[in-house]
Amino acid sequence: MTVAVVVLAAGGSSRLGQPKQLLHHEGTSLVRRAVRNALAASPEVVVVLGARREDVAAELDGLPVRCVDNPDWALGQGSSLHTGLRALPPDVDGAVLMLCDQLRVDAAHLRSLIATFERSRAPIVASAYAGTRGVPALFSRALFPELESLPPTDGARRLIARDPSRVVEVPLPGGEEDVDTAEDALRLTRPGRGG
Repeated sequence: MTVAVVVLAAGGSSRLGQPKQLLHHEGTSLVRRAVRNALAASPEVVVVLGARREDVAAELDGLPVRCVDNPDWALGQGSSLHTGLRALPPDVDGAVLMLCDQLRVDAAHLRSLIATFERSRAPIVASAYAGTRGVPALFSRALFPELESLPPTDGARRLIARDPSRVVEVPLPGGEEDVDTAEDALRLTRPGRGG
């Protein structure tokens, strides 16, 4: 089976005041870290760019990924999701949707999502953390039309919650830890921070 990874890296990070994609953690930017993990799980990786497009793209120099521009990134995550799906090759069986600021997401977790999909053939394989199901999440090709029909302001979580019987979970301890505020960004630079 062929599963692609779509890295949503277009947001402007309004609460943070600077694009979180460009923040550094353990010596590399969050977007490069996320894309390296994606490439370790799948050879087919699409990165959706928007805010500070040139700067974010420069962080991916030398990586074998397809970058696509979302001119409507300010409308919301759903618009980037649509852009990423449209950029996928026609023969993929599914796609993992991921962000670049979930520090607990590594290549092993992404590979586990793909392996669970291959084994279970579930329409959705979602990460489970903090009592909820969310991204990174893998959607089978059959659900691409439903993803495409989400409003531009919505992320994939709404579709994950729509019909729980379609979802298989893969635990992601600490998956709720992300980077949204200046305090979150400061946490990245503190000594002893795991990730």
